[in-house]
Amino acid sequence: MTAHPFSSALDRATGARPIPGNIVRHIAVSRDALETMLEMIAGAQRSVHFENYIIHDDRTGRRFATAWVERARAGVHVRVLYDAFGCRSTSHAFWRDLRQHGVDVRPFRPIWTSGPIEAFSRDHRKLLVVDGYRAMTGGLCIGNEWSGDPALGRRAWRDTMVVVCGPAVAALEGAFARMWARAGPALPVDEAAGTNEECGPSGVRVVEGLPGQSRIYRAVQLLAAAVTERLWITDAYLIAPPPLYAAFVDAARSGVDVRLLLPGTTDVPIVRIFTRSGYRELLHAGARIFEFRGPMLHAKTLVADHDWARVGSSNLNVSSLFGNYELDLVTEADGLTATLATQFLHDMAQSREIVLKARRRLPLPPKLVAAAAVAPTSAGEGAPSYYKRSLRERQAVAAVALMQAAGGARRMLAGAAAGLFAVIGVCLILFPLTASAVLAVGALATSLWLAGYTVARRRRRRETDAR
Repeated sequence: MTAHPFSSALDRATGARPIPGNIVRHIAVSRDALETMLEMIAGAQRSVHFENYIIHDDRTGRRFATAWVERARAGVHVRVLYDAFGCRSTSHAFWRDLRQHGVDVRPFRPIWTSGPIEAFSRDHRKLLVVDGYRAMTGGLCIGNEWSGDPALGRRAWRDTMVVVCGPAVAALEGAFARMWARAGPALPVDEAAGTNEECGPSGVRVVEGLPGQSRIYRAVQLLAAAVTERLWITDAYLIAPPPLYAAFVDAARSGVDVRLLLPGTTDVPIVRIFTRSGYRELLHAGARIFEFRGPMLHAKTLVADHDWARVGSSNLNVSSLFGNYELDLVTEADGLTATLATQFLHDMAQSREIVLKARRRLPLPPKLVAAAAVAPTSAGEGAPSYYKRSLRERQAVAAVALMQAAGGARRMLAGAAAGLFAVIGVCLILFPLTASAVLAVGALATSLWLAGYTVARRRRRRETDAR
């Protein structure tokens, strides 16, 4: 594989070098991805290593539980690592039954026993490694949302997974081993090594997202700055940090074909509100934005020019890019780029495009418009005689003035609030303990002041009533 001149910069940004000799197979139908995972688990002979952010105790989750138990009974080492926050709704009985049948289950950072800072860094990865030979990763979790229910007319969420065969599986196995060790005793050395046998032509970077490392963030920034033809992004919860957002805007302004494919229906409505707030500037810059018309779009992919592709668990928002443990694959000069581009066009055909529309303005009454047209520019020649406005005209002028004042006040308050929250956020990042203590003391002082004010007000009322 010929080295791309951009490769060395991407190596440093991602903390990973391309691993040659792999086959990467794309699966865009969530139900098919679940069935492929179950088939891989059923065929395991030595080990099953499974890691996921969400594993529900529902029909789909119980299918996986049954598959894990069957392999454990057959003598296969089955290890399941789940995020305690992502699986907070899963019953304790679900995990207890797995342990009783020989499955080694570990939660990652239980909510009540983790530190106040560590509790915000979650294991958002999605990974399956079987026998150190084959692996699957992407954005898919385990639950009925991803399998759908045709009998009830529930369509499966649209997500993306890839199956990997080749030396990159060893890197994925190593990624699981490091996360497993963060949640308890480490894996035996002989079980943490994958195969180095080549099985295809693809070079793959295995990018391990770690809190504070911002590897995918830096990689996407580099790609946005380097592309010359196209930048096509599919994301489930897009709230890009300002520098990344600016990179998308600058790429679009320079003539790059920037397209964003986002959910039209979401399980977190508040995120869509923040996502849509950034539409206008992107559209003014020339980017194209599409909202998927089908069920929830949960995929996280990127296509840059005809050379680069990314698929994984990282959403382009602050929690994924800076705070969570994530896992992504980046390929170059590989067939996955063309495959993801074809899938993007297929999804785009099932989406609605968001376009700019001229703002509606409050029209003035015809008499007022005519009066304004003949108003003099100075007190000199051509000054008309005194004209008394009608009640309707005065009401229209007052309404326009009120709207302008309200708009200015709203912008001023929004700007002040944004600045305040930005300062608080920076302080929390740079000085987490001090800032948290200050906020806690401030909240306590405010609560005591409000309580004292309430008591004093009631006392004054009683004294007034007594008089």
